Amino acid sequence: MDTEIIKIILAFMVLINPFSALTLFLDLTRGYSMTNRRKVARIACLSIFITISFFTLAGESLLKVLGISIGSFQMAGGILVFLIAINMMNGEGNPVKPDQEDFDVSNIHDQPPSMASAVVPLAIPMMIGPGGISTVIIYSSQISGLLRVSAVLIAGLLISIFCYLALMAAGRISRVLGDTGLNIMSRIMGMLLAAVAIEIIVSGLRTLFPDLL
Repeated sequence: MDTEIIKIILAFMVLINPFSALTLFLDLTRGYSMTNRRKVARIACLSIFITISFFTLAGESLLKVLGISIGSFQMAGGILVFLIAINMMNGEGNPVKPDQEDFDVSNIHDQPPSMASAVVPLAIPMMIGPGGISTVIIYSSQISGLLRVSAVLIAGLLISIFCYLALMAAGRISRVLGDTGLNIMSRIMGMLLAAVAIEIIVSGLRTLFPDLL
């Protein structure tokens, strides 16, 4: 596995960040049986993998249809990811993902278990939002060949499995880390994400201005 794939896995890990969705998952599944809770987690993580797969395979074609150059999208995506990183390091969370308070889950528990909430809002946009989708498109536009595309899809699968494991352990993780631990983890991830963002921006500059860099 080369360094590019490692960077992709790192970017997915930080941007998707299932730890930010633990509280919402616990609220959405409060009162659910363990079977239904597992089903919600499976559907959410399958949605993440399908989203990553779709934009990995179709991302570059979408840019061509919209008439957007890869370099321009790299610059825009890199700046977006950098702003996300700055907010995470400041302890303000991901600015392009909604806060848990934006969702009203008070009426969910008076109804039969609904799996729709596993897709929206849990998977999209709570775990994989605009930043994650932009990063998938950026990296997919930089790769060619079945082997490298397969590596990105495998990275997406591994991240989806990690998200499933994190959701299933949501109660224990929340008790062990607490708000302070989750906040510290968010800041560390923000620092790593800032480095990924700079790499994306530099790559965009090289694409737009090959004679300068």
